[in-house]
Amino acid sequence: MTFVASDEVAAIRAQLNHPVIDGDGHVVEAIPAVFDIARELAGPEVVKRLQRFNRARFGDNVGFAGAKTFHGLPAENTLDRMTVMLPNLLRARLDEFGIDFGLLYPSFGLTVMGFPDDELRQVGARALNIYYAQTFAEVRDRLEPVAVIPTFTPDEAVAELNFAVKELGLKAVVMTGVVPRVGRPDEPSRPWVDTLGHGSQYDYDPLWRACGELGVTPAFHGIGYGWGSRVSATNYVHNHIGNFAAAQEAVCRSLIMGGVPRRFPDLHFTFLEGGVAWGAQLYADFLGHFDKRNVGVVGSYSEARLDLALAEDLYSHWASGPIKAMGDRFIESLRRAQLAGREYDEQNSLDDFAEAGITGPDDIVDIFTRQFSFGCEADDPMNALAFDNRFLPRGARLNAVFASDIGHWDVPDMRGVLAEAWELVEHGHLNVEEFADFTCNNVVRAMTATNPHFFDGTAVSASIPSTRVQKE
Repeated sequence: MTFVASDEVAAIRAQLNHPVIDGDGHVVEAIPAVFDIARELAGPEVVKRLQRFNRARFGDNVGFAGAKTFHGLPAENTLDRMTVMLPNLLRARLDEFGIDFGLLYPSFGLTVMGFPDDELRQVGARALNIYYAQTFAEVRDRLEPVAVIPTFTPDEAVAELNFAVKELGLKAVVMTGVVPRVGRPDEPSRPWVDTLGHGSQYDYDPLWRACGELGVTPAFHGIGYGWGSRVSATNYVHNHIGNFAAAQEAVCRSLIMGGVPRRFPDLHFTFLEGGVAWGAQLYADFLGHFDKRNVGVVGSYSEARLDLALAEDLYSHWASGPIKAMGDRFIESLRRAQLAGREYDEQNSLDDFAEAGITGPDDIVDIFTRQFSFGCEADDPMNALAFDNRFLPRGARLNAVFASDIGHWDVPDMRGVLAEAWELVEHGHLNVEEFADFTCNNVVRAMTATNPHFFDGTAVSASIPSTRVQKE
């Protein structure tokens, strides 16, 4: 079979002077082959449990309440289904899609890394990573498989990270930033979602340190099914809309408030498949909250600063009806509030940004514009928001990364992903330089932030100027 780019794709490529790099495609694993590896690792009984896990409801798989899912992969378009299962076929079709190089994230692996059974999660991740390394060994000049790193504890994460990078030679990793837990110190029976930063059950700094030492960029592809409001047992769309954005926003916010980006300023973080609109909102919210709740001004809202004399004077002139009937009780209620405010201020820190290491708005701008990237699917019209400094505070631009999402239901025909992304240029939302950042430069910066040699030996190494691969 031969695969030729359409006239539309060829016309788009003719206008580009840079490679197109897919920052988030997907592989669909051949599950029996994965189970064969798992059998060698852990024996037949574990494989039987993995098979039951594979047949379970999706919500059960990710450790939260049941959430219906169905028909998530290409089927009628059998060519596309086989394309994401057979690496040699996918490599042969890349030119047809207009893509030069692609990062391929898991499908089955996305659920495995969120499963609360320790043995199945760890065996499943190990088997998948061996599968990825073996299956893609011949095509890594144009396709880079992404290792699954479970994060229920920092120890298991570091162990699998070391194995994937040192033993298997994989260069890219994906984690879930939303870990289901049961039992907080204040409420032992309460289920909650650990987001690896602020308030986490564990100190994850060993994981972030290992990422820097091994030269990998932490990427998050958590799933928001089955928690919060996304718990419908009958409607997939109800649970799916916004779920990736919710999961990635949770870990992003947690990492910032936990001070991770400030403690690891050379580490880059990528948040996948949720688009960039949530990132723009979070960026603006952080600036707005810092402006009005930084340690220098937040005390002005403390009831300890109530001026009781002024309050009593205003009350005497303006009170009416049932409020006036309260008499001395009104001022007494304010006096009690004032005392409570003083007690709170004496016993608690008022600096919500101390743990984050944020001392001014420039820190927030630096984190979002230098250390973060946001995976954006080709058909999302909100991608343009990342480049529009008319709306983003302080004239910022966010690092939107082109993501095809090939392999999943939202891509009915893989040949159309580049054309969908190019619509941003056709509609006047991006210029060609911004499109270059979207489809090439931003993902290069993200992957080379900790590994300047990430693209060495690939088909795009010669076409990426050296200035793009230097650590910033």
